[in-house]
Amino acid sequence: MLNMLKVAALLLVLTTSAYAQSFRGLVRDGKTKQVLIGATIQLQESKRYFVTNEQGYFWVDKLLEGQHTFVVKFLGYEDLTKTVVYKIGNTEVFDLKESFVLTDEVVIRSTRADENSPTTFTNIDKATLEKQNFGQDMPFVLNWTPSLVTTSDAGAGVGYTGVRIRGSDATRINVTINGIPYNDSESQGTFWVNLPDIASSTQSVQIQRGVGTSTNGGSAFGASINLETNGKQEAAHAELLNSFGSFGTRRHTLGFGTGLLKNKFSFDGRLSQILSDGFIDRASSDLKSYYFSGAYYADKTIIRALAFGGKERTYQSWYGVPESRLNNDADAMETTVSNEGWNTAQRANLFNSNSRTFNPYTYENQVDDYAQYHHQLHVSQQLSPALTGNISLHYTRGKGFYEEFRYNEDFEDYGLSPTIVNGNTVESSDLIRRRWLDNHFYGATYSLSYDVDRLSLVWGGAWNRYVGDHFGEILSSAVPNVSAGYRYYFNIGDKHDFNSFIKTNYEVTDKVNAYIDLQYRGVSYKTSGKENDQFDFVVDEDFNFFNPKAGVQVSLRDRELVYASFAIANKEPVRNDFIDNLGSTPKYENLQNVELGYRYANDKLALNVNYYYMNYRDQLVLTGALNDVGANIRTNVDRSYRTGIEFEFGYQLSNKFRWNANATFSQNKIRDFNEVLYDYGVNFDEYNEVVNTYENTDISFSPSVIAGSVFSYAPFANAEVSLLTKYVGKQYLDNTSNEQRSIDAFLVNDIRFTYTWRPSFVREIGFSLLINNLLNEEYESNGYTYGYSGGGQAFRENYYYPQAGTNFLAMLSIKL
Repeated sequence: MLNMLKVAALLLVLTTSAYAQSFRGLVRDGKTKQVLIGATIQLQESKRYFVTNEQGYFWVDKLLEGQHTFVVKFLGYEDLTKTVVYKIGNTEVFDLKESFVLTDEVVIRSTRADENSPTTFTNIDKATLEKQNFGQDMPFVLNWTPSLVTTSDAGAGVGYTGVRIRGSDATRINVTINGIPYNDSESQGTFWVNLPDIASSTQSVQIQRGVGTSTNGGSAFGASINLETNGKQEAAHAELLNSFGSFGTRRHTLGFGTGLLKNKFSFDGRLSQILSDGFIDRASSDLKSYYFSGAYYADKTIIRALAFGGKERTYQSWYGVPESRLNNDADAMETTVSNEGWNTAQRANLFNSNSRTFNPYTYENQVDDYAQYHHQLHVSQQLSPALTGNISLHYTRGKGFYEEFRYNEDFEDYGLSPTIVNGNTVESSDLIRRRWLDNHFYGATYSLSYDVDRLSLVWGGAWNRYVGDHFGEILSSAVPNVSAGYRYYFNIGDKHDFNSFIKTNYEVTDKVNAYIDLQYRGVSYKTSGKENDQFDFVVDEDFNFFNPKAGVQVSLRDRELVYASFAIANKEPVRNDFIDNLGSTPKYENLQNVELGYRYANDKLALNVNYYYMNYRDQLVLTGALNDVGANIRTNVDRSYRTGIEFEFGYQLSNKFRWNANATFSQNKIRDFNEVLYDYGVNFDEYNEVVNTYENTDISFSPSVIAGSVFSYAPFANAEVSLLTKYVGKQYLDNTSNEQRSIDAFLVNDIRFTYTWRPSFVREIGFSLLINNLLNEEYESNGYTYGYSGGGQAFRENYYYPQAGTNFLAMLSIKL
């Protein structure tokens, strides 16, 4: 202990001394004096680059006294070139002028919150994204933001990954890319595996918690994630990224751009491939993606065309690991085999597998194979100094299947009659099937912005249509006398989504801003055809929603403010809600959201504190069970709520030490929950529903404590070591608050090393190393449960998704 104290004291002395000798700069809006976070600064004589922190500051180590020239850039502002005469201990202020030339940011204005918005949000700039972008899916890049929990089916962040914010699953997190909805229209899920390496083409991300300011796509019922893809770059550039790591993981990315040609045109592109064997047995991923954009820039006009997409082929690992296997409990594993109806080969796989990497699938081609292609066209026009119009057209094409081997399937479940083989009647057999999705999503979004004096007004809307064909095929060799491509089910989903909104921010006084946002949204959803289980799947539903929002923000003094907002949101059921609740029509959900917040910043500290209350009527909550495609089954509950307090702060201890941290403490409750279980009788010849009622019970998958921390140390110029810590409290697999059906709390530490070298022959060479789960914590981040009664006994099976132990990713980047 004494030695540790001596080392700590020595580090403190060294960093305090270095801090006193470093140049410090502050970047602000020249008019409002608000700090600009994420501004880029170049020291001309050395080609070194810096980025401002949450307080608007940047530091330059070992800068000699004398004259130096800095070039400061920030989106929406004129570039500033400033020569300063530096003396040790001085702080230089760089005030930028707002640019009246249109920027790429105008495209996302209607979906983004700004500093005057009375809502709860976190911005992640490109520099922060690049540090954590080793090729894992976007949820893992964003893992250390407030109230966010990630999970990975394959256990290592590549392949199928998921995210929850404030306990809300992906179906209620509104995701947009350049203002265009990304959530699947029917399921409302977000499948990041279909956009591998999108982080490499992302300029910034804003995460809004609560209803937020979302306008396009489905309502945000827990949060929204807004991505802005790469914008204009003045100079030609190229980038080569290569990552390698545990489980055979490797990522190869080539990016390039022309810079601004003739001061008007630019073209950018990216090609990526990500491969991984996965932590879970056979949970491999082969992911390919691309991104291309072409743009025209004039003083009052911007036209951007984008094409991006991905092709994924992943071995299925969505079934999870049974609790019996995790615990190495042989007797319990025998019960699992019986409950699942597994045969001798499946039993052998269970007993012979590793307890944490078990995968029930062994068929060689048990894969998900899907491609998705996005096209966007954005046109922005400044009609007058106060008036700007924007229209965007989009089209997304998706097509793919997942293939699976099925043991001893009854022919009647596929609409087939018994088959005569060698004189014997055969009513079932093993077979191989593919289930397909072939979909189209297209539409337009538009907005008109008016800014004058104290008033900022945006009117806009969107019209989108989704058409999805769902069908299943039995492969020709699987069943006797079945022709190639036999379709045993087919149905089509057709969804129209229209919205119109008007939002305004009015500066009542120099200290007070008032905000009002009024949205109408109309949804029409129709289906026809036969579903997988051979029932007629017919839906014909129309929904009309009014979603108002209002708030106020008050500046207490320089860089200190409070805000309050109230919002109402309504959300329609998704495709699986109709399928999984046959015989009853699921209700739409209603949410009333209150946000109360406080923000403060000075030259070293940025602090955000937010209280939220989210009151739901007819919320669709997860039951804890999965359907036959690995999706969560949901049911309406009459009354439920989420409430909590979020803390987020960044503290610059010195120019070498920085600490960013966040914590959420919450309650997530259902006032009355009815659990439905099936009792098959003593002789398994009955079918009765048993209803158990629970009062004031916890909502599934909603931990009461979530915390994140990034502690960074810069030992010398262009180098950084960061300790990344994530804590997630206990989660329940269902809504009964039963300790026997829960996910244990976990604490995971990662460590990240980065070093940037700027030689004379290239712009930059970067070396990065990420060691995940440094202390080899054995934990599970997700799961599900099901139960039933029969033969006078109660049966319960819990399944979990173990995450990888200690593993690493190393990255080499070269920028030209």
